[in-house]
Amino acid sequence: MGRELQKYQLVEQSINKKFNKRLWRPFIAALKQYELIQAGDRIAVCMSGGKDSFLLAVLMRMLQRQSEVPFELVYLVMNPGYNEKNRRKIEENAKLLDLPITVFSSDIFDVTASVGGSPCYLCARMRRGFLYSHAQELGCNKIALGHHKSDVIETTLVSMFYGSQLQAMLPKLHSTNFPGMTLIRPLYGVLEDDILAWAGYNDLEFIQCACRLTEASALAEDEIGESKRKEVKLLIRELRKENPNIDNSLFHAIHAVHLDTFPGYKSSSEYHSFLEKFNEDV
Repeated sequence: MGRELQKYQLVEQSINKKFNKRLWRPFIAALKQYELIQAGDRIAVCMSGGKDSFLLAVLMRMLQRQSEVPFELVYLVMNPGYNEKNRRKIEENAKLLDLPITVFSSDIFDVTASVGGSPCYLCARMRRGFLYSHAQELGCNKIALGHHKSDVIETTLVSMFYGSQLQAMLPKLHSTNFPGMTLIRPLYGVLEDDILAWAGYNDLEFIQCACRLTEASALAEDEIGESKRKEVKLLIRELRKENPNIDNSLFHAIHAVHLDTFPGYKSSSEYHSFLEKFNEDV
């Protein structure tokens, strides 16, 4: 009889076999299309404890073993003030999936609890800064976040419906406050429903929301509340019943913006009107 596989091996096996088309292929496609990893990179895989970041960690480890491009990984967990139950769950899942996490603490929950306004937005900004800083101390030049294709689509629609602007989410960007650091989003082409299916298939349970202040944590790329994101998520679900390809249509739309048809747009925070070119053509 063959040796019984450990849990983390079974999880990886499910990605290679059952979820290859839905997880592995779009993961690899995004890495290539957006040139997310280069030789010599030292990448901090930032893990919040949820399904997205744990899947990201597993995929990055699998990639590291198979890739001809040499790069290093650090599995970085920031504890912003989790309760004991959530902290223990993260550690248990890391052990179960054989991920050697590096944990550091911050007081983000305490700080955001003491201020008014949007705690989710402030929390996200502070988290990003702490992650950049600690990753840089560990010799990393990149941080990898678990934002996925559904996040990209929902963020675009939320900004249009409730923020009065067309604003998407880039697959990678340079840090403005930490020179030499880059943020990458390797799950850029992976749908949330496929991540949920993977977690369910493997009987994996992850923390849903670790925040002490709100019932559900916001994606917090802006100051728009999580309730609006849920509305958009439900809207897409309804549209999908009539158009099963709606996710791909919306995703591809942000890759094919025709600026010549827009009366105005922003670039580097500077507003431009169509009249600029219109008047030049006279």
